[in-house]
Amino acid sequence: MRGGILFSLVLTLGGVGQGIAQSGPEEIGDPERGADVWIFCSGCHQIGPDAETGIGPPLNGIFGRRAAAIEGFPYSKSMRRMGNDGLTWTLETLDAYLENPRVLVSGTRMSFDGLEDAGERADLLAYLRVYSDRPSNIPEAAPTARPDYPHLPAETLAIVGDAAYGEYLASECQTCHQSDGSDRGIPSITLWPEEDFVLAMHAYKQRLRPHPVMQMMASRLSDEEIAALAAYFGTLSR
Repeated sequence: MRGGILFSLVLTLGGVGQGIAQSGPEEIGDPERGADVWIFCSGCHQIGPDAETGIGPPLNGIFGRRAAAIEGFPYSKSMRRMGNDGLTWTLETLDAYLENPRVLVSGTRMSFDGLEDAGERADLLAYLRVYSDRPSNIPEAAPTARPDYPHLPAETLAIVGDAAYGEYLASECQTCHQSDGSDRGIPSITLWPEEDFVLAMHAYKQRLRPHPVMQMMASRLSDEEIAALAAYFGTLSR
């Protein structure tokens, strides 16, 4: 790797991370430590001048790339759908994907549980940043953010949903999503693990997931209503 590269990527956090915002610019992470974290990725991905497609696509120039953009790579249907919806790899979306790939792209083929440690994610992002062929994709001075995604208080995740109420609310969902779990161009949400459902819906609310209709639908739902829908679809019989 290119040692000694100092990142002065400005993380002037807005909305979330207010405390850091007041402390001024902050380095995104340490790329040298990120090279050690890269070992989690290197079994499937390559990066650098000689990077080729392997089990996963090469990650050179990942910042600013539209999801599922490497021509000829057999992306999952879910990843292609997210790319068509407009998902672009930015500091923000990459951080969310690294934390829990399924939250951002349910159905992804990437067999990786995610990195819970925000510091490790920051270091890995700094390492990936070294190989961005268009550094201007990351504003060096403009506000950006690197919070944990989706940003949920513990009490939100702890809400126990009322499945009967979820059934009452589900009719609108089922105009698109098939209750028998079939995928007719729209992904199934039947028997989703409840926490994955909740996290995904909040990812829409926080506009991490790009689909505008789902962003609108999620924005109308309270935390209790999302939990109720998660409880209903999580136990729905096919």
